[in-house]
Amino acid sequence: MIHIIMGLKGSGKTKKLIDSINEALVNATGDVTCIEYGKKLTYDISHRARLVDSKEYGISNPDMLKGFLSGLHAGNFDITHVYIDNLYKTIGSDRAAGEAFIEWAASFAAANDMDITITVSDDPALASDNIKKYL
Repeated sequence: MIHIIMGLKGSGKTKKLIDSINEALVNATGDVTCIEYGKKLTYDISHRARLVDSKEYGISNPDMLKGFLSGLHAGNFDITHVYIDNLYKTIGSDRAAGEAFIEWAASFAAANDMDITITVSDDPALASDNIKKYL
């Protein structure tokens, strides 16, 4: 399953993400991983979540993020929840590429029995119908 938290800057996306991560840590039967852009969530979520700074791995486009997610899963089949904070900062701000990545992530999550939550800094009114179904 995939869920998108979308809104403009200052709309509370990160707060919702933090709450969702902490809730997943209480209820999850597997591992929880959060991919963030920079190290800003370190003190906001429990140490039980695996925090990964996408900048440290040079992730800068959708294909790199796809490969990274695939590698995470290949290395740990126990991951049940993946959180990606600030998609456009991680892969660039091309809306079409972001939407294509979200569609790929939805297929990847379904095939691997994972929940993936992604924050996107954009106006929800501009999202395509394919993306609105995940909001």
